[in-house]
Formats: sequence, C-alpha cells, structure tokens
Amino acid sequence: MTLPLNPAFAATEPPPVMEARRWIEGVSYPADRPLINVSQAAPVESPPLALRQALAEAALNDPQAHLYGPVLGLPALREEIARHWSAAYGGSVSPAQVAITQGCNQAFCTVLATLAGPGDEVILPTPWYFNHKMWLDMAAVRTVPLDTGPTLIPSAEAAAALVTDRTRAIVLVSPNNPGGVEYPAATLSAFRDLCRSRGLALIVDETYRDFDSRTGAPHDLFADPDWSDTLIQLYSFSKAYRLTGHRVGAIVASAARLAEAEKFLDTVAICPSQLGQIGALWGMRNLAQWVAGERDEILARRAAMVAGFAALPGWKLLGCGAYFAYVEHPFDLASDALCKRLVTEASLLMLPGTMFQPEGAEAGRRQIRIAFANVDVAGIGEVIRRLAAFRR
Repeated sequence: MTLPLNPAFAATEPPPVMEARRWIEGVSYPADRPLINVSQAAPVESPPLALRQALAEAALNDPQAHLYGPVLGLPALREEIARHWSAAYGGSVSPAQVAITQGCNQAFCTVLATLAGPGDEVILPTPWYFNHKMWLDMAAVRTVPLDTGPTLIPSAEAAAALVTDRTRAIVLVSPNNPGGVEYPAATLSAFRDLCRSRGLALIVDETYRDFDSRTGAPHDLFADPDWSDTLIQLYSFSKAYRLTGHRVGAIVASAARLAEAEKFLDTVAICPSQLGQIGALWGMRNLAQWVAGERDEILARRAAMVAGFAALPGWKLLGCGAYFAYVEHPFDLASDALCKRLVTEASLLMLPGTMFQPEGAEAGRRQIRIAFANVDVAGIGEVIRRLAAFRR
C-alpha cells in the first residue's frame, strides 16, 4: 500500500544543497587537494565568545528562556529592530510592525502564506533563490520568472509586462542570492511604485544587508511614510551573528499583515526560539564593531574573487557581493554535469546555475554559484588555481 502524496510536493525539486552533498558521499580526495566546499552560504564558525557566554548565561539562569514566548517574538527584540531600522533607513518602523521567525526561510513562507494560494502567481527574478521557488511550488503558487539578463539587475518595466490578475507579489533579494549583485536604490523604488500601482506586495529579502559594500542606507523605502501599504521586508540573524543553528529571522510589515502572519506562525512553530532571540538581541546591542569587522573580511574576500576571475581565461564573473560570486563557465557541457566533475577532478563543491533557473533555461547551463564567505583569501586563490587547471 502506498500512502497518498500531495501532488504539489511531488512536483517540487529536492533541496539543492542536500543534493550537492550527496555528490561528495564516498569520494576520496588527494592529500594535497582536499575538498573545498563553496556550495552553501552559511557561517561554519561559532558565534563570538561573548555571544556564546550570553547564551550560556541565559540558558543557566533565565527560566523564561526555556518556555513558550510570544508568537511574534520577544518584545525587547522587536523594539530593538524597530529602533535600529528606523535609524538605519531614515524612516519610521514601530515594534508592532516587526515579527520574529524561525529563520528567514520561515519568514518568507509565512508572508507568502498570507498573500497567495493555489493558482495565484508570484514574480521571481532569475536566477532565483531556490528555497523561494520550492515554497511556491509546494503551495501550488505559480512562479513567474523575470529574466535579469547579463546585469542580474531586474527591471520594473519588464516585470510590469508579467503582471496579471492572479499576481500577488514580486520578490527581490538584495544583496542577491545567488547573483551577489546589490540592487540600486532606484531599482527598488521603481518596483515599489509598480507594486503600489497594481495593488501587489513588494517582498524585499535583505538577509545579507550587513555585508552590503555601500555606505549608508541601501534604499529609502522605509522613508516613505506609507511604506507598509506595499513593502514587506525579510531579514536573518544567521549571517551577521553566526546564529544559523538558533534560527532567528524577522518580518517587517504592516501590523495588519503580521496579525495574519501570527496565525501561520502559531500553527507551525508556536513561537521562535527563546535562546536564539536572546542571542540576537545581545548581538544587536553589543556587536556592532564586531559585525563591521566581519563585513570588512567579506569585502576582502569579494575583492579576491573579482581579481581572481579577472585573470581566469574563459570564465566570466556576472555578479559578486555579500556571500556569493555568480559566474559563467567556458565549457561545452551543462553546469550540473560540470559541477559533478569538479567534485572528483578538482575537489571543488559548488552549485550549478540549473538550480537557480527555470527547468531547461539555457542560462542555467552556463552558470555556477560560488559561496565564498567560508573561504579565506588564500582559499579563494586555491579555488581560482583549480579552476584554471581544470580541462574539459
């Protein structure tokens, strides 16, 4: 007897990072060429010692840290985000417009659950973040791809031509995953204006905002006094404070939207991790200088990637920023086949563009994402050397 399976789940592709990990199962590597894993954008080191000590203190001495908390998150953390965001973006965000989630992926799923159902449409620029596409597929929401061309910067004018009476939202990620590009403020404003004129939600995922190379606010969307009628922002504490295992994300949206989100969050999680929230709050209050140092290191690695690919014959760097380089390879085979060969022949694990593009898209066959945030400058040099030595 075979138990039933939701057809939408059956039609959803497996998680790409998990698939890539299976490529390295049972593979042995030469002692002088160990595996370099640049497949996943996640810190591999622990949070700084002071943050770990704050977590330990809470775990040992704060009884509330082990109990259910408010569905939308700790009031103190919501207040801190509202205060920090208002100052950083030059606008007005209230604690009632902030909700805490179990990571940014849950923030995305929550928001989309309040916006769209089976048969509705959501516009995603390509290359897209695969977990966004996976959730839409599982929810039976149609993904409408928006080609970003060689710049990887989406056009609001091109998006306008894709809007139908079933469109519910447009999703932007900046700095971008997988492309690495930082969207100009004017691009975000143009999408805001488009979405407002069509009655759509503009979802802006700023998971990597702490590693933006620009100084000052990356956009002025929150300076708009009516921002909450259109904008929904997503954020993650995983990258800035290395809290990946504690799962802490955030939604910034209208209070009315968060009242709907509360229904979803109460059902799937009841509340976000108390310890994770305590760590995020401590980090926001105490680690600004440390995060600035982390940003400087990421920018140094970015510079190494740019310099390395500039000297790498045949390869083209399409975008580079935050944790990612998105590149075009010079070989006459599809990127998924190439990435599997690079595992065994170059001891490199990276993700093919086929995981970030619609099925059958020619662009995906030529593209590769390199998550360089976990490789220091010397390691990046070794990645470049191995790619230069690879022969089709």
